[in-house]
Amino acid sequence: MALNRKRNERRRDKVEVLERPRYDWIWKPLMILVAVYLLVVIGLGIWWSRTPEPLVIEESVVVHRGTGVAARGAVTTVGLMAVVNTLLNKPGGYLRNDMAPPGVWLDNMPAWELGVLQQARQLALAMPGMSTEPLPDIEQASEALLGNSRDWFYPSTEHRLNQAGEAFGSYLQRLEEPGAQGLAAGGQGLSPWLYSVADSLDSLSYRLSASLGNPEALADLNVDVERVPGKTPWYEIDNVFFEARGQAWALLSLLKAVRHDQADVLAAHELTDHWDALIAELQASQRRLWSPVVLNGSGFGMFANHSLVMANHLLGARDRARKLADTLGRVTQAQAVVGGERVTLPVAAEPVPTSGASVATPETPVSTPEGSDDSGEGNSAAGQGKAPDPVASETKSGTDKTVGEADNAASDEAAPESQ
Repeated sequence: MALNRKRNERRRDKVEVLERPRYDWIWKPLMILVAVYLLVVIGLGIWWSRTPEPLVIEESVVVHRGTGVAARGAVTTVGLMAVVNTLLNKPGGYLRNDMAPPGVWLDNMPAWELGVLQQARQLALAMPGMSTEPLPDIEQASEALLGNSRDWFYPSTEHRLNQAGEAFGSYLQRLEEPGAQGLAAGGQGLSPWLYSVADSLDSLSYRLSASLGNPEALADLNVDVERVPGKTPWYEIDNVFFEARGQAWALLSLLKAVRHDQADVLAAHELTDHWDALIAELQASQRRLWSPVVLNGSGFGMFANHSLVMANHLLGARDRARKLADTLGRVTQAQAVVGGERVTLPVAAEPVPTSGASVATPETPVSTPEGSDDSGEGNSAAGQGKAPDPVASETKSGTDKTVGEADNAASDEAAPESQ
């Protein structure tokens, strides 16, 4: 009887297994796969979030142009090419328009990419004003850079960045041809570009200052509290910080490139040391961030306020850029065409101080880069003598179109989106 009972029980168990299969065993390998996937994604996210080191322009020149002779503007063009290529070829590639993990989870690196893109746009828009002849290749590159930075469907942002790089390469080949004119001598167009740079740094410094819980505390530091926007939400403080870090990174590389092409102009007016001081100020903003997160401390507390430290460096760079723009603007205005040749009239240029309050811009309007609009807020060329900020204005090229992108002109600058 006992033997028959055991046989019946075994038979019943087999029937139940066949009719009601058990899947408990499948959860273990699934959990292992999920754990491995998360580890890989988190590792990639950490690796992709590391910002690149500042570019070495001399190495970029060797890579993109070699050691041949080229007209003025070749190194500036190489600098733009290197900045654009960094966006495409850094670890993870271009992440701002990613639609899948881990890129879609990241927000620091996409904000950094936006800052880099903004400075590349500004110089590309300003370059036609630095030349006495049309620059169709540079204009084509500018148009490609002004697309929406989040486009992922064709034409994607990566596609347009490749187009911009090819246009820069085409212009670089023209500069290497015998008899190429290149950019104009005498520093033409540098002043408007430096004014636009100063304006972008000024705007960033106020956005960084908004991380402070009590903006009135900045009044003692000679900061216009009324210009400080509303307090930045805690989850967007790192976005603003990395956007500022990206702009400083790109501007640092571009200033080094422009210094090579305009070395004679800077030396003639004793501005080389002041240009190097501007570069040094931006280099200080690229020091390693040892904290895994952007801290928002205050006073002499236990935690630093990384946003205010970055704002301090950008304010110093802003003042130096404005003073350089003032001096170069006076030098450019003192030039006249005599007998078919451009000469410099004996007009003394005031020395550029190394510190102090910012100097007011000249009242004489300066030329704005082709394709820009004077409607940018606070950047009227006629009213302030500054070139408008191309990131926050609109261009017209045959048909009306928005400069930059719909999410960049207002929302990206005022409050970067957090992914």
